[in-house]
Amino acid sequence: MAPKQQRGEATADRLLDAALEVYATSGRPGFTVNAVTTAGGVSLGSLYHHFGSIDGLAAALYTRCMEQLFDEMIAALSRARTARTGVRALVTAYLRFTEEHPDAALFLHASAYSGYLAAHADQIRSAKAAKLAVIAQWMLPRVVSGEIAPVPGPVLEVLVMGPVAEAAHRWLASTYDMDLAEAARFLPDRIWCSLRPD
Repeated sequence: MAPKQQRGEATADRLLDAALEVYATSGRPGFTVNAVTTAGGVSLGSLYHHFGSIDGLAAALYTRCMEQLFDEMIAALSRARTARTGVRALVTAYLRFTEEHPDAALFLHASAYSGYLAAHADQIRSAKAAKLAVIAQWMLPRVVSGEIAPVPGPVLEVLVMGPVAEAAHRWLASTYDMDLAEAARFLPDRIWCSLRPD
């Protein structure tokens, strides 16, 4: 990689790191171009060069955080041998990521409901689809063998990810009495029951 390209990638990474820090400390109201460039020690022109806009930066940060979460879940899933242990791996990896990377998890959960990702929805959807395809590829033989009930892919995603995402959301909001360790004890088996064939 050429030195100029290396410097460009380092600047983009610095902007993403600064954006996450700014969002974690100031929330959406403080998530501004000036705040991010000041925190990252990067020029305004660099932000626009690499991301086009604050919305582009937010979409890139969302994609990076989402890919980190999925990479951890996929790594945990790859070590599982049965459908049941696979479900447990996905759930516990998601909860562990939330606890170990609360800033990234908060950005994922809060940004999903914000307007600044809309212009980049196709890019985000494509990145997520690539990660979901890996999980689906692991699940498919277990569906074919009858270990998992034959439900449509989007429904399977909701059955597995819906409860754990809601638990993470409540923990991050700090307004609910949600204990992630307790969620990790109960959710895997409850979710597994929803996936077992009749």
